[in-house]
Amino acid sequence: MIGTIVNAIAIIIGSLVGGFFKRLMNENLNNRLLETMGLAAFGIGINSVVQNMPDSNYPVLFIASLALGCVAGTLLKIDERVGKLTSSKGNDSNLATGIITGCLIFCVGTLSILGPVQAALYGDHTFLFTNATLDLVTSMVLASAYGVGMIVCAAVLVIWQGSIYALTLLAGNVLTDNMMTELSIVGGFLIAMTGLNIMGVKKFKTLDYLPALLIPLIWCAIAG
Repeated sequence: MIGTIVNAIAIIIGSLVGGFFKRLMNENLNNRLLETMGLAAFGIGINSVVQNMPDSNYPVLFIASLALGCVAGTLLKIDERVGKLTSSKGNDSNLATGIITGCLIFCVGTLSILGPVQAALYGDHTFLFTNATLDLVTSMVLASAYGVGMIVCAAVLVIWQGSIYALTLLAGNVLTDNMMTELSIVGGFLIAMTGLNIMGVKKFKTLDYLPALLIPLIWCAIAG
């Protein structure tokens, strides 16, 4: 759980800094910081793909996973539905809107989902530490707009990642190394996709691809 604790602390620090020093957080600085974090996320995603691809027993599974995941997410309109939740209605400085937006950004992401799984199975906190760095900057930006109350998101994150961590420990014998290899490849593409979004290189509806994370688990369970 050390990775989750660090992630939560990062959000708390970012919210405090963004809330108390929001006058210093001008739009240009916010954009530069987000671009930097986007580049880091892209690099982490590509590294995950390159590291795990040679160990894959199903070389084209990631292609099928991304395609099927995209179709499922598009039909379910995941990105559209989440977008409606995060869109501000009325006052842009409404704290409730900011907290909802922050919780979705911090929790509904590949790093935040795969991170606790990696930590529970292998004691590897790389994804969570990376996520903490991204969330530090993101929380600063959000707090500069919505206020220091964004600190509430840290508690939600602990509950979310803690639940995934606990479930992974309980299902440890079910999640095989083969599953994690295939899952890490697909997850790497989604993380890289997120980085491209943050940098503004290409606008992907990343949330519509989240169902792709289920395909390797289902396939490996059947094949195994």
